[in-house]
Amino acid sequence: MLWSGWGDPAKASPLPEPTTGLLRDLLGVRPADAPPVALADIKVAGPRLSGADLTALAGIVGDGNVRADTEARVRHTRGKSTPDLLRIRAGDTSDAPDAVVLPGSHDEVLAVLRTCAGRGIAVVPFGGGTSVVGGLAPRAVDKFIALDLRRMDRLVELDEVSRTAVLQPGLRAPAAEALLNERGFTLGHFPQSYEWATIGGFAAARSSGQASAGYGRFDDMVAGLTAATPEGTLDLGRAPKSAAGPDLRQLVLGSEGAFGVITSVRVRIHPVPEAREYEGWRFASFDRGAAALRRLAQDGPLPAVLRLSDEAETMVGLADPAAIGTPRGAGCLAVLGFEGTPARVAARRAEAADVLRDAGGEPLGAGPGEKWEHGRFHAPYLRDALLDVGAFVETLETAGFWSDVPALYEAVRNALIGTLAGAGTPPLVMCHISHVYEAGASLYFTVVSAQGEDPAGHWDRAKRAASDAIAGAGGTISHHHGVGTDHRDWYAREIGPLGAAVIRAVKDRLDPAGILNPGVLVPPAAGE
Repeated sequence: MLWSGWGDPAKASPLPEPTTGLLRDLLGVRPADAPPVALADIKVAGPRLSGADLTALAGIVGDGNVRADTEARVRHTRGKSTPDLLRIRAGDTSDAPDAVVLPGSHDEVLAVLRTCAGRGIAVVPFGGGTSVVGGLAPRAVDKFIALDLRRMDRLVELDEVSRTAVLQPGLRAPAAEALLNERGFTLGHFPQSYEWATIGGFAAARSSGQASAGYGRFDDMVAGLTAATPEGTLDLGRAPKSAAGPDLRQLVLGSEGAFGVITSVRVRIHPVPEAREYEGWRFASFDRGAAALRRLAQDGPLPAVLRLSDEAETMVGLADPAAIGTPRGAGCLAVLGFEGTPARVAARRAEAADVLRDAGGEPLGAGPGEKWEHGRFHAPYLRDALLDVGAFVETLETAGFWSDVPALYEAVRNALIGTLAGAGTPPLVMCHISHVYEAGASLYFTVVSAQGEDPAGHWDRAKRAASDAIAGAGGTISHHHGVGTDHRDWYAREIGPLGAAVIRAVKDRLDPAGILNPGVLVPPAAGE
């Protein structure tokens, strides 16, 4: 992955002039004062690990799998939020790990964790490096390693009878999908981070893919998992469902490397669909479109993909990243995707069309849906291009019950606009519903503004205001980005003092030395 941005540099392209002009005229965006620092010019402080530390780690994983060179450390510095990128583009490597360690097995992970616990070395599990909530930047540590799981990248087992597969954590999503496709199956998990994110990262962050309406979230897909902790191994999931006490799989899912390192995942898989078809619908307003999506989510038929852009996102064309900046007609664009046999797809499309027309929708044909499907992984590349011309762009997301969604939408939108406009960087705030359930839906906001003199500081204030608005309006602090360090304080408010104490107790039992991703997820006790 590009060290100072997203993805494959060969897939990146500059913004077209109409888009640059729109940003200039609408938001006052001006070119950045200086280009990003070149990788060859990046400096990092000397590793804080001792020679004995490095020797001990090399004795577990092999000399070639402990790396302390500048490039390896820079490429494992922080994640891919916009503040992360701004800092690395400016040459700030203050959060660089002291070394990168690449284990090749569960037993090697266990040994590394025990060694690090004994030597006071913090450990940050690293998959695709796509965290956008501070999940890869530990707090208050003297020395730490990035535990890169890329060598653990196999399809271990495929059970065609049970339709499950055991995957290792370092397997990137496209590789996992290719291995399953060879056997006639799909995982059905396609988040925006799909090109670079890993199986272990999906589990650790409770990822949600763009086809979640049809396949479920990643935590819905997990039938079993194995995790290494400094205190030993957790091997969880003996059957698809169980009444044998609380489901400890759910304790590890979403734990973001703070309780242990996921070393294998048993997931539910599905036959590759014979047909996939996408289409677009227009609604007069976001409220009317949301009401239509709710009808499909509650009464069916439920497509595999179901999403709705608000008026601002539809106008700008963000649902079609290849045409960003090209003004569209009024209203709100909904995108639907259907999968299955050709006959089933045709029947469900016809049934959904009756519901959508009755709810006030106007069919737009296959074009908008196919354009979205073609460009759905392009948005992170677009962010890099926006940063290059002096724009600031960032996202945040939440979820709530259907009855709370309208107020939640307005509260977050108003908090973002009010805070950034007050700082002299009036934003364009866009939103879409990206995941639906019978009881509610997620809201995914995209914010674009001029960078200004202190873009990271402006965003920090806006993000805090938005997080307060989410809490006040009854939403969850994260639907699929996770907690990290950014959301930790609001997560503590969401689960309450007793819930926070339970999380700390689990952390203390599984990681008594406190080496696993310090500062991430786990709310501190009073006075800490």
